[in-house]
Parts: sequence; C-alpha cells; structure tokens
Amino acid sequence: MEIELTQVYQTFAADLGDAASLIIVTLVGLWIVVWDAFRNNAREIPWIVGGAFLIAILVEITRLDVESGTIFYGMLRSGGFASFINIMVLLSGFLTVVLSVPYLDQVKHAYGEVYALLLFATVGMITLGTANNLVTVFVGLETMSICLYIMTGLIREDVGAMEAALKYFLLGAFSTGFFLYGIALLYGATGTMYLPEMADGLLQSGNDVLFWGGVALLMVGFLFKVSAAPFHMWTPDVYQGAPTTLTGWMSTATKAAAFASLILVLYFALPTERWDMMLAVIAVVTMVLGNLLALAQANVKRMLAYSSIAHAGYLLVGLAAGTAAAYSGALYYLLVYTLMNIGAFGVMALLEWDEKAGREQTLDSLAGVGLRKPLLGVTMGFFMFSLTGFPPLGGFLGKYAIFAPAVAEGLTWLVIIAVLASAISAYYYLRVLFVFFMRSPGEEPAAAKSSGMSFPVPRASAAVLVFCAVALLVLGVAPGLLDVTASFFATLPAPEMTFLP
Repeated sequence: MEIELTQVYQTFAADLGDAASLIIVTLVGLWIVVWDAFRNNAREIPWIVGGAFLIAILVEITRLDVESGTIFYGMLRSGGFASFINIMVLLSGFLTVVLSVPYLDQVKHAYGEVYALLLFATVGMITLGTANNLVTVFVGLETMSICLYIMTGLIREDVGAMEAALKYFLLGAFSTGFFLYGIALLYGATGTMYLPEMADGLLQSGNDVLFWGGVALLMVGFLFKVSAAPFHMWTPDVYQGAPTTLTGWMSTATKAAAFASLILVLYFALPTERWDMMLAVIAVVTMVLGNLLALAQANVKRMLAYSSIAHAGYLLVGLAAGTAAAYSGALYYLLVYTLMNIGAFGVMALLEWDEKAGREQTLDSLAGVGLRKPLLGVTMGFFMFSLTGFPPLGGFLGKYAIFAPAVAEGLTWLVIIAVLASAISAYYYLRVLFVFFMRSPGEEPAAAKSSGMSFPVPRASAAVLVFCAVALLVLGVAPGLLDVTASFFATLPAPEMTFLP
C-alpha cells in the first residue's frame, strides 16, 4: 500500500470521526488519570467511565450497517465487522464497571486508576480486534496486555494475586517474543505488513518456507491470548488470583479482541487449505483438555478458567472450517460467551467471602446459596445452562452457529468430538446448580455465614445479571443477529488466495 504523506491532513479529520469510540475511550482514560491525581479515588470516576462506554457503544451501533472500510491509511478497520467487535468489547467493559463498583469496595481496592487501566486496556482491545496491519496488531496486543498484567495483581497484599500476575507477565512476555519474531518473518516473506496484501506479496517473493515459519510463530502468540492448548498454562492461575469481576472481563473482552484479530488474519492473509487441519487438531486438544481438567476443580473460578479453555476450542472448530458462515458464527458465539461469562463471574463476585478474591473459596462452601439468594441462583442457572449449550438459550444457538459450518466443510468428526466434549461439560456446570439448590444451607463454613455472604445484592449488579440472563434468552430464540454477522463478510473485500503450492 503506497502512502502519500501529503494527504495525511486531508483525511485525518474523517478518520477521527470513524474512530470516534476509540478516541472517546482514550481521552476519558487520560482525563481519569489526571483527575485521580487531584481527587484520589473519587466516587464519580466509575460512573464517568461507564458513561464513556455507553456513549461509545451508541456510536458503534450507528455504524453497524456501514460498509466495512479502513482508516488511518489502512492501519485499522471501521464499520460493520469492526463496529460489532467494538460493541462487544465496550459492552463487556460497561458491565464490568457496574459490577466492579461494589466489589472493589468490598475488597477495599476501589482505586481510580483501576478504571483508567480498564479504559486503556479497552483501547488496546479495540486496536487489536480491528487491526488491518501487523504493526497495529502488535501495538493493540501489547497495550492490552500491559494493563492486564497490572490488574491481575491489583490485590497486592494477596500472595496468590502476585503469583498470578508474575506468571501472566513472564509467560505473556515470552509469547510476545514469538509473536514479534513471526511478524518479522512475515514481513521478510511478503514485503508488507498489511493483511490484504500478503497473498500478492508472497506470490511475488515465492518465499514459502519463511512465510509459514512466520505464520507458526504468529499463531503461538494468538493461541496464548485465547487460552488454547498447549499455550493455556497461565489461565487457571490468573483467573483464580485476579479480582473476580475483572477476571470475567479479561475472559471475555480479551478473547473477543484476540479472536477477532485472528479471524481477520485468517480471512485475508492465509489460504484455508493450509491451516484448517492444524486448527482442527488444536481445537480437539483444547476442548478435551479444558473439559477434563474442569471436572476435577473444587474452586468455581478455576473451573470457569478451564471452561474458558474449552470454549476457545469450540471457537477454533468454527475457524477450522474457514468459511464466511463459520467466521460469522464465531462472532455470534463471542457475543453469547461474553454475556455468559460476565454473568457467571458477576454472581461469584457477589458470593465471595474468603477475602482472597475467591482464590480459596470452594464450590461446596456455597451450599444452598441459591435458596437464600434466589436472584443469584436463578441467574446462575441461566449462565450454567447456556454454557452447557441447552436450548433455548444463546449458548445452544451459538454452538450451532460454529458447528454447522464445520459439518458443511466435511469436519463432521471434529464436530462429533466437540459435542461429546460439550456433554462432558454438563457435569461440572450443573454441579454448580446442584450445590446451589440441592445442598443443605447449613453445610457451608462459618466464615461464609459471617463474611461476604451476608451482604445484600446491589441493585446495579442485579440489573447486570438480569440483563445478561434475558439477553441470552433473546439470543437463543431470536437468531436474527446471525444474519447481521453474516452480512459483515459480504461487505468485507474478498481476499484473493493466489498462494504458491
């Protein structure tokens, strides 16, 4: 892509308008940093941040039906596909802010900089999920990751939180090295960093070995971020040690941005016939490993961490199919997964009593809580059934949306494994509801009775949980949003796959 620098200022104003949500989140983040320096931990900060997220969401909703294009000289995508990804990331951030206000008060870490970090991480996620250039992918990935490392170790007094943050940082830095080296090899093989131009660049250079070496290293970085096996080792410890509401946000927004970026890379830069079997094998290992290890977990946060690994495997089933319908289904499933996990971690945050971010809190300690706190019990039922894939909730339609295209592409064996793995997950998901409703309320530890279990459910948190539950029901019975996600790939420019054999 040739860039005429003389035209920079002629298009810059229009590009700022197309990137309005990114600009809003960035400016509010900078403002919060300055404001917090003068009014430390002001109570207005989270609500201003929540308002910024809502405004940005409304801006992106108006751009959903805009034809997909690029801004800032092709560095980022805007409209259509990009707007859908941005809405998911921003919605996850807004719901997390609402849930985090009472939770961070409870754990005595309601710092203003937490919300600034959340905004800056969102900037990275938007950049990553809409990147049209490998440099932009890397910038978004690192902007997001640095904020996540800090937020994982937010509760500095807890040894488990510090351990989780250190593991995340060290493994994340290691994966970043693979990612950056892969970018360098891809540039050497194609002569370009722009995703849509890589096919032609490789055709002209003919350096097939260098290209696929770069792809392999790039995939290591992506698979690490989406918690796919064998690069999943950090996930259980980080999810268990991080503050619970922030864990729910990390498990959803991060996955949405990373998968969206991976979809763009696969759609524009890689021919389907060369990577589909690799993704299929990784999907099998990820699904089976995630579900089997989740069976043995006594801690709900750790169980949900292995569940997150399994769901990354389900999404890889769709990506292995490599069709527009599969990518469309993956986007739909990412939205459903966001609602399921934000809700599930939100419930666990409201039931936390061990004063260690739920790190040592076992499922059995929540015996009978569904009867004493019916709202939490009922909404948790929605989330667990949807994660399992029961109709008529969104989890069922989401899995259908990624499994059906795989069957159409001849990957029936892979879908059979995915369905069996999903059936295994029913045991540990429904076990949560069994403990919530079928176990005697008198069986929980004394600390659970006298600590966090006794505080009332805030109205704002209850509204978030009800919203997520109702949205899952609506998405399960009204599949019209699938047509919206399918339309994105009709407006994206069709890649020309002219690779050397």
